[in-house]
Amino acid sequence: MAAKNVVLLLGAGPRAGASIAAKFASNGYQVAVASRSGTGGKTAEGYLSLKADFAKPETIPALFDAVRAEFATAPSVVVYNAASLTPPADPKSALSIPVESVAADLNVNTVSPYAAAQLAVRGWETLPAETKKSFIYTGNILNVSVLPMPLFLNLGMGKSASSFWVGVADATYADRGFRFFYADERHADGRTKGMELDGPAHGEFYAQLANHEGTVPWHATFVKDKGYVEFK
Repeated sequence: MAAKNVVLLLGAGPRAGASIAAKFASNGYQVAVASRSGTGGKTAEGYLSLKADFAKPETIPALFDAVRAEFATAPSVVVYNAASLTPPADPKSALSIPVESVAADLNVNTVSPYAAAQLAVRGWETLPAETKKSFIYTGNILNVSVLPMPLFLNLGMGKSASSFWVGVADATYADRGFRFFYADERHADGRTKGMELDGPAHGEFYAQLANHEGTVPWHATFVKDKGYVEFK
């Protein structure tokens, strides 16, 4: 019997993260979830639970090693769902955020997912050619819209930087069947969902991306119950 595909979810929060994990599990994937509350054992749902600190990119390889040790295969789908921001000391001054906090947040929002993408590619090279391989980064509107709110400075810097490398990776690895997506849920009129994001909608759309359904580009903006929608 062929081994099941594996999804590694980096950042397993109660909304999008939980729904994404549940959807992939229902589609027959073995599931590994990594978060600050990881235990090293199994969750109630039977997922492999890994402890992670995404502010430390050097710890990312151990997560991939643990997945391979548990499932005897590399993950064919890697979802990066972690994010971080530090409020400015002066709420009206974007440049009052300590430099060390900027660096730590960039590690979470950009450097750790980049490290994970490198390891994903390394693992994909060991998988059968017919296996669909996808890296999905949970983004938001900040890569294309500058919101004049100091609170979102570090988050916006990280999302913008990551959307660039995700786009380059997708363009340069697509001929090998490796897909990279910056996924961003929107309202039907294109407005950001913000804190109103829909967990099950993420699960449904990410499962479609993992199967390479349709002609969805790397900048994968989507609307609940509609899937990919292009916004100008």
